[in-house]
Amino acid sequence: MGEIRIIPLTGIPEVGRGDDLGALVGDAVERASGLEKGDVLVVAHKVVSKAEGRVEKTDDVLSVILREARAVRRRRDELVIAETEHGFVCASAGVDRSNTPGEGWVVLLPRDPDASAAGIRSALGERFGIAPAVVVSDSFGRAWRQGTTDVAIGVSGMSPLLDLRATDDAAGRLLESTIIAVADELAGAAELVMGKAEGVPAVLVRGYRAGPGDGSARELVMPPERDLFP
Repeated sequence: MGEIRIIPLTGIPEVGRGDDLGALVGDAVERASGLEKGDVLVVAHKVVSKAEGRVEKTDDVLSVILREARAVRRRRDELVIAETEHGFVCASAGVDRSNTPGEGWVVLLPRDPDASAAGIRSALGERFGIAPAVVVSDSFGRAWRQGTTDVAIGVSGMSPLLDLRATDDAAGRLLESTIIAVADELAGAAELVMGKAEGVPAVLVRGYRAGPGDGSARELVMPPERDLFP
């Protein structure tokens, strides 16, 4: 693995319901000198949700959170840690009040982030003749760690996990349990460029060379039989 570059895709306008996100991202890719084989596109989920109409105005955010939750894992007053219909465990079931269309609006998670990633990938493949792997990202907190980091909630054109089991480490020892969440790592790296107030909702990660496969971000969710903290 050599140098990895994170290229901001600038100039994407404010996205609204029904906008062709694949075309808007494609225009930004052209401004950034196009695609190269092996590129990974990371797109913030909020522009995906806005294009898909997953925004609403409400004066009762808690009711929206509980509606979006498949199960509430923990709750302390207004703080809710919930499992979404996708299987993700996160604050407020992914309901977000930042970078919304205006006061009183919330942005919800896409209904099927993997399908959203696949749609963008297909549009770019048709336009450029190269279909990059696509990651749809969101900011999640982490148990026992302060702060948030971006993770993958949608994936297309790559496996979200790199399974190194049954391979040798640098000292020749057999790896027995090492599985790397590469889609999450790509999302976290991309967030360093996207930021929260930079107006950059998408980036290209160049140099990683995503391996073959076409998995789902749901593969990143801990299976119930291995969850020590249900």
